[in-house]
Amino acid sequence: MDDLLLARLPVCHLLGLAKHVLADEFLAAVVLSDPAVRPGLLAPHLVLVEEPRDALFDRRSQAGGMRHNVCMSVVSPAPGVESIATPALVVDAARVHRNIERLAAYAASHGIAVRPHCKTHKSVEVARLQLAAGVGGLTVAKVGEAEALVAAFDREHPDILVAYPVVDAARAQRLAVRARESTMRVAIDTVVAVEAVSAAARSAGVTIGVLVDLDVGMGRTGMPTAEALAALAQAVAVTPGLRLDGIFCYPGHIWAKPAEQATPLAAVAVKIQEAIDRFDRHGLCHEVVSGGSTPTVFQSHLVPQVTEIRPGTYVFNDMNTVHGGFCTLADCAATIVCTVVSDAVAGQVVLDGGTKTFTSDRCGPAPDSGHGFIVEYPDAMITKLTEEHGQVDVSRCRQRPRVGERVTVIPNHICPCVNLQDAVWWREADGELRPLRVDARGRLS
Repeated sequence: MDDLLLARLPVCHLLGLAKHVLADEFLAAVVLSDPAVRPGLLAPHLVLVEEPRDALFDRRSQAGGMRHNVCMSVVSPAPGVESIATPALVVDAARVHRNIERLAAYAASHGIAVRPHCKTHKSVEVARLQLAAGVGGLTVAKVGEAEALVAAFDREHPDILVAYPVVDAARAQRLAVRARESTMRVAIDTVVAVEAVSAAARSAGVTIGVLVDLDVGMGRTGMPTAEALAALAQAVAVTPGLRLDGIFCYPGHIWAKPAEQATPLAAVAVKIQEAIDRFDRHGLCHEVVSGGSTPTVFQSHLVPQVTEIRPGTYVFNDMNTVHGGFCTLADCAATIVCTVVSDAVAGQVVLDGGTKTFTSDRCGPAPDSGHGFIVEYPDAMITKLTEEHGQVDVSRCRQRPRVGERVTVIPNHICPCVNLQDAVWWREADGELRPLRVDARGRLS
């Protein structure tokens, strides 16, 4: 079908056609809003482009959103999405696989183990995909996540790190119960945690591995010096029920562009080496040195002391990682499909997703970019969220969304968005949608 024929069709027919052509991986639909882009055609037009969809995302991103000539890109959120209730979190299976495989290849090439953090997806099925890619174990935030996701190991022996201090008896007891059938480790930074985990381990007749937490710059948890870390490690090493396995750190303070991370990561490496040297002087185990983050993940080799990395967001990505320069729009596997429910206010439309869908998180690297990115309308901005309403400024869009239209939003921070869902929609490469349980949703203790 040529452009002239398409130009004679009403926009509603063009959008319907887009839903069919987008099923083809190598076709994409673009609505052009500036006649100068295609002389002789009156905007708006749908033009079929024989080009991979990801290339369109990349070109629009490189052009600063193409705000002067393209108002919409990839018109239909996904084949079949028009039939599901919104707001709906949709996960693109092909992109998930690609993100997992990319990290696996990088880690293998540098001899670094991957222990992905499951706080992002909270899904047994996605954890299975990560395990199948060769990761040695999983990371969780809370014991409740470990309880929900242990099923991902199937017949393999479970190996889970709880990357959060366990200081209370109730949580420590649940950790010890899980250690009866799994290799369980926990990151700690206080003597209180040592005592709580030891008591639970002794009561259950198990041994729990411990990584002592070193603050490498985040300033959130972790011992501030190598000397203090070694003193805590010595306490762990002589405490019944515990096994000192090594060092834990989190370089979450590093949000520099990848090309600018060498200097801050060198400082992390120096601090870890100071701790290792202190451990060696005292004969303390540092077999495991666990670090990493999504922003620094592909520069992890610049901290040679690290034996394993724990990225989480990389599996889905979000606007934090896009604006940070750690991925492209085409790497974002999780999007939220919303419906436009109102256009009563001039220059504004309202989506059916608010804080109960997107949370209130701003984008760290671009705090003035709004509450997410609307794929079809890159010049629009989600300016305000209340519980069930997302207010969108469309004054800069040459063509505004219509009431009833569905749009695709990449959220600022995907992790808490997933935790707000009992299930998400898993979209296979052929466009088939099926529900996927968020198994660890709400497991906050």
